[in-house]
Amino acid sequence: MKKIVSALALGAMMAVAAAGAAGAKEWKTVRIGSEGAYPPWNATDTSGKLIGFEVDLANDLCKRMKVTCEFVAQDWDGIIPALQQGKYDAIMSAMTITDERRKVIDFSAPYGTEPSVFAVPTGSPLAKSLNLGADRIDLNDQAKAKPVLDKLAEALKGKSVGVQVSTIQADFMDKHLSKVTMRTYDKIDNAGIDLNSGRVDAMFGDRSVVEAVLKATPGKMVVVGPNFIGGVIGEGMGVGLRKDTADLKAMFDKAIGEALKDGTVKKLSTQHFGYDISPK
Repeated sequence: MKKIVSALALGAMMAVAAAGAAGAKEWKTVRIGSEGAYPPWNATDTSGKLIGFEVDLANDLCKRMKVTCEFVAQDWDGIIPALQQGKYDAIMSAMTITDERRKVIDFSAPYGTEPSVFAVPTGSPLAKSLNLGADRIDLNDQAKAKPVLDKLAEALKGKSVGVQVSTIQADFMDKHLSKVTMRTYDKIDNAGIDLNSGRVDAMFGDRSVVEAVLKATPGKMVVVGPNFIGGVIGEGMGVGLRKDTADLKAMFDKAIGEALKDGTVKKLSTQHFGYDISPK
C-alpha cells in the first residue's frame, strides 16, 4: 500500500536509526502501531479499539513468539517517525515493502500481498476505456507493461485520479502517469467520497480497500482495468521494524513462516477479505 514522508524526514529518521543501535533484549511485550483506518487490513471499532485482519494476525504471531501484544493507533503520515522514536516496536498497517522504506527501517518477511486497482463511477465512459485488454500487469516486466501504461495515460488524459497521500499508488501516479492530475487524500475513504460526488474521475488503491469503499456505496462505483503488481507497487505487506531490532525481526519471520505454512494467514485473510492474500 503506502509510501512515506519527505527526503528531509527520511534523512532525519536515518540519523535516528544510526544513533539508536542497541543490543538484543528479552522480548516480553511487543507494541504494534497501526493506522486503524484501512479496512479490512486494520480499522477502529465504535469503542476506539483497533480491529481487522492485521490485529487478528498480530495476536496469532505474538502467541507464537510467546509475547504479549499491545496495539497503538497512529495516523499514517507519522507512522515511521513514531516507530523510530520508540512509541512502539513494530508496524502492522498494510505497509508495503519497498526499497525506499528499507533505507530507514527493516521489514519482516511479507505476510500479505494484493494488487492495486482503479475504480470509476458506474456508467462513466472510463469504465469502458480503462478495460485495457489485460487482467494483470507486472510492472517489473516493462516490455508488457509499457503498452498498457501508454493506453492508460491516454485514457486518463484530462482526468483526475484520487489516491491516499504518501502511498505506493501516489508513487505509481508520479512515475507512470505524471501528466494525469493526481489529487491526494488523508484517507482513501475521502477519495471515494469525492469520486462518488464527481469531484474526481477515478480512484486508485489497494484492491481490498477500494472494494471496501465500493461496498459502502453499493452500485455507485465499479473496479476497472488491470490489477497492477510489482515495480513501485512493491513486494507485499510486511512488519516494519527499527534497524536495531534484528532479534525481533527474526522472531516475526519465524512466526510468519509458521502462520503461512499451517494456513492461518489464508484462513484469516479469507475471513476478512473474502479471498486468500497469502504471498505466493
